[in-house]
Amino acid sequence: MKENGTRDYLTRIRRELHRYPEPGWLEYRTSLLIAEELSRIGCDKIYVGAEVTKGDSRMGLPSDKDLTEHFREVKKLTDNPLLNKMEGGFTGVIGELDLGEGPVIALRFDIDALKVTESDKPGHKPFAEGFVSENPGVMHACGHDCHGAIGLGVARRLHEIKDSLRGKIRFIFQPAEEGCRGAASIVAKGWLEDVDYCIACHVEPVSDYDGVEIEPGGPEVFGSATTKYDAEYFGVSSHAGGAPEEGRNALLAAANAVLGLYGIPRNSRGYTRINVGTLISGSGRNVIPDHAVMELEVRGETEELNSYMRENAERILKSSGDMYGVGLSLRKVGEGHPMTNDRELRLLCAETSRELGFSCYDPDEIRSTSGTAEDFGDMMKRVQEQGGKALYFKLRYPSEYSLHNSCMDVDEEVMVKAVRVFCHMVQKLCKESQ
Repeated sequence: MKENGTRDYLTRIRRELHRYPEPGWLEYRTSLLIAEELSRIGCDKIYVGAEVTKGDSRMGLPSDKDLTEHFREVKKLTDNPLLNKMEGGFTGVIGELDLGEGPVIALRFDIDALKVTESDKPGHKPFAEGFVSENPGVMHACGHDCHGAIGLGVARRLHEIKDSLRGKIRFIFQPAEEGCRGAASIVAKGWLEDVDYCIACHVEPVSDYDGVEIEPGGPEVFGSATTKYDAEYFGVSSHAGGAPEEGRNALLAAANAVLGLYGIPRNSRGYTRINVGTLISGSGRNVIPDHAVMELEVRGETEELNSYMRENAERILKSSGDMYGVGLSLRKVGEGHPMTNDRELRLLCAETSRELGFSCYDPDEIRSTSGTAEDFGDMMKRVQEQGGKALYFKLRYPSEYSLHNSCMDVDEEVMVKAVRVFCHMVQKLCKESQ
């Protein structure tokens, strides 16, 4: 596959995915496109639906109403029977190239979008060039459209050179990465049990870009451990003027909890984070609110520090409900683990990048630890527990806008670089095993 052909293919797929973004567990159209492309490419096996994820291990599922309505909308567009296997939020796709004896190499690509309304500014490239999101209130603001395209580009190229490879190459197109909700269900399904090497990447817009294209990670732990919660308070409504003593104010309990959560002391053993992202409550100025819903998360540099934040958050949420006489329903809707890149694969990524002519950070350089969280950590942890190796690397490019921004866009050239780096690493791993 010539480089121009690669670029054209990646751009076409990425822009199709960008136009029709879907949030976690609703990636029906996205998953179907990926499955159809893997079939065209010639993957030996393609898995969809409940073959990909363990149903009761999926976290943070949308409402039954949202799952059903979006499924019906997508079903109007196609009669492909594969879609029926995805009903109920069983999204995601796994493809395999089975090339005989050799290492099992898993490559992870996340595919979900965010609930962000995309910019319609004339200077925003997707808007200017006609591939802006057509799903109101949803956009690919974290580059997962590019990740999906990269995965298909890698599968396409590796299929072309399969006679020079050995082992099993597993392409994992993961749903619901945002909120750290999806990886655990793929791990629970057993897809990482036989894996020798597991690799993922992320596009990375950088405002103070220093010209370095590839970040292979360093010896430090990358990313946070995190736990995501939905908290609901249930009180009693009453007239705020006529009978205030009869009410039990759910909003007051939630507001008190927010103040308490932000008051959790920092920890000398490393960085910690707390964020309340949404708080919805109330029906009118003269009605004591009987219901409040809060979305929040905690993070910690280590599992221990995340536990510290989690235990304090749960205590504060419960005591705030008790203080105002309202009930609490607390639901864990996402969870992620810190990531540690194995040195063998850090060195391989750096060596491969430089051989291809891409600038790369020193894989043994200690760099600032990121406060971000990524549920690829679940996959890394399982592979490493079994003696396998794992890597999470970044593809950097200059940009005024950060991830999760309504104006976020990607330099599409990074997709070509990513395909080349992935494919050359796979070739080296296969060759080393001979």
